[in-house]
Amino acid sequence: MNKQNNCISPAKGKLAVLLPGMGAVTSTFIAGVELCKKGAGLPIGSLTQMQTIRLGKRYERRAPLIKDFIPLASLNDLVFGGWDLFPDSAYEAALKAGVLDKWQLEPVRAELAAIKPLPAVFDPAYIKNLKATHAKKGKTKWDLAQQVIADIETFKKKTGAERAIMLWCGSTEILPEPAPAHETLEAFEEGLRNNAPEIPPSMIYAYAAISLGLAYGNGAPNLSADVPALVELAEKTGAPICGKDFKTGQTLMKTTVAPMLKARMLALKGWYSTNILGNRDGEVLDDPGSFKTKEKSKMSVLDSILDPKLYPDLYGKYHHKVRIDYYPPRGDAKEGWDNIDIAGWLGMPMQIKINFLCRDSILAAPIVLDLALLLDLSKRAGLKGIQEWLSFYFKSPQCREDLTPEHDIFIQHLKLKNTLRILMGEEVLDHSGLDYYEPEKGLASSAPAPRPAKAAKIAKNGGKAGKQLASSFRLP
Repeated sequence: MNKQNNCISPAKGKLAVLLPGMGAVTSTFIAGVELCKKGAGLPIGSLTQMQTIRLGKRYERRAPLIKDFIPLASLNDLVFGGWDLFPDSAYEAALKAGVLDKWQLEPVRAELAAIKPLPAVFDPAYIKNLKATHAKKGKTKWDLAQQVIADIETFKKKTGAERAIMLWCGSTEILPEPAPAHETLEAFEEGLRNNAPEIPPSMIYAYAAISLGLAYGNGAPNLSADVPALVELAEKTGAPICGKDFKTGQTLMKTTVAPMLKARMLALKGWYSTNILGNRDGEVLDDPGSFKTKEKSKMSVLDSILDPKLYPDLYGKYHHKVRIDYYPPRGDAKEGWDNIDIAGWLGMPMQIKINFLCRDSILAAPIVLDLALLLDLSKRAGLKGIQEWLSFYFKSPQCREDLTPEHDIFIQHLKLKNTLRILMGEEVLDHSGLDYYEPEKGLASSAPAPRPAKAAKIAKNGGKAGKQLASSFRLP
């Protein structure tokens, strides 16, 4: 039953994965993929490579691996390039990051050493704790954008890549204030030509990628493509976009535990979170401006999940505190510590303590892989604009301006898998189960259920799939 949907172009040829920021996350990601290619590692944490997807009724026992169900690019077809503020090769960057040991990197040393970053777009007003030694020069931000566009086209030609996606894996920028340059494409392009101060480097990369029709994902809490001007451009060029901020350590725990509290109607009195980390990300976040950007991303999840307006007695007055402390000895081995004060029956107090000793880049690497493959799939499926179905991977998911982003990880997971089912013409799952137990009401059948008519229609409609995903199917 794993029939490829004919509205999705096949994944032929090489896929260029272009990464602004080639530090710990990027070097760990590339090293892992290259090791997996050699059979020297497992892509643990990657849904596209290791997770199955249930199709149809439970009694049909259809549960292929996601990578066998949807037409994804092969790991062997991925080629890597990018930009960085420092000239280190991917191998040198991996050694300095210290996420993987030297002996682990040795089997792919040659592949990593051959990947050298291009000079990056840098603006010290947006990242204050780093001093770039490998930056582009240009009279205007328009000039810098054109240089990035030229870099992309040159890289594709050099590697023979037929397709490309871009994922921001760089540092957290200070958030710019909302400005007219963000509102329309015309104003944004004028802002580039006039060096508008409210356009940070990540927006320049996003503009370059989207203007070429490339899918763009944002792994930091920066605004990047999350402004009306670049959403407009994405709709115009047919580029899928998504973000923001890879969901790795503490927020992964928060978006898992909070749904449980709400599901059981347990009250929340306070949630104190602190992070200790010592990598380059920690150094950047030691600046108050960059920390404020990250804090906004981390703070946004609880209200969205708990719905204080609907449940004022349970969640109307909780105290939420987030701290990030730069502690160099920890390197990439981050500690996320949470103290959660809750209340149960008759208001009796209880506590939950979480001490997550994680590795940021180890958790981020499979996210980068999945997003690279799924953004490429989105482009080949004719989807464009905001891809909210990929919110599973982000702390602060980008969505339509008039909507509240969905943060519940379980809803996000169902949304992701149901979208894959729709794209392949399979039945959307709601897990109600009534049709198994009430045959006298005509709700059950011993035969496998046919594919929904609308899903079959999507299989024939190519580029209309995106609109039908939004209008014909009300995904949870």
